[in-house]
Amino acid sequence: MPLSRRRFHQLCLGVLGASLLPNAAHAEPAQGRDWRPITPPQPSEVPGKIEVLEFFAYGCPHCGDLNPLIESWAKTLPEDVAFRRVPVSFGRAAWANLQKLYFALDLLGELPRLDQAVFDAIHRGRVSLFTEPAIRAWVAEKGIDAKTFQAAFESFDVDVRLKRSDQLVRDYGVDAVPMIAVAGRYAVTGQAGKGQAELLRIADELIALARAQAGGAPAGPAAQPQGGS
Repeated sequence: MPLSRRRFHQLCLGVLGASLLPNAAHAEPAQGRDWRPITPPQPSEVPGKIEVLEFFAYGCPHCGDLNPLIESWAKTLPEDVAFRRVPVSFGRAAWANLQKLYFALDLLGELPRLDQAVFDAIHRGRVSLFTEPAIRAWVAEKGIDAKTFQAAFESFDVDVRLKRSDQLVRDYGVDAVPMIAVAGRYAVTGQAGKGQAELLRIADELIALARAQAGGAPAGPAAQPQGGS
């Protein structure tokens, strides 16, 4: 049956609309579905950079699942993005000890070697790393001198970073982990996401949104991700 001009235009518009749907769906992340606002917005601690924070806890199994993905993802971030991880405790003494473990390992330069090992020990090996004696015994097994570790664990530097992390949790309204915050304004929720990788896709879109709002252009990839808080 021959097509009328009206029907022809309807079909053309339908095909065009269908071809645009994938891009339109990811053109801009949606509030409520992909992100929630951080109120009030928080300033970047790295001037001129889009700051991305990952709030996490070694005691959180979902954080352990995300860790290998976010580690690889962070290495691909452009130079105008500053990535930082923030361990949280939510007021739990056991998790506060794990916060201190993270900062002590970072201070000693052992974080790249043992970061994932902490997650694996807790969630796969069922090792109870929630007390200071248990932590000291575990790091000794990993070849770290006991006195050197204890000095770092109890250092003023670690104490300052611990308090700063707790303050960031309050400022950013963190109520669950893992949580990714972008540009001090967006907290990734990913309620419609299909997995951990979806959180990172949304974070990429929010980074692009923050860059566009600042009137900037994407920079080249960074050599290495930023360290801990």
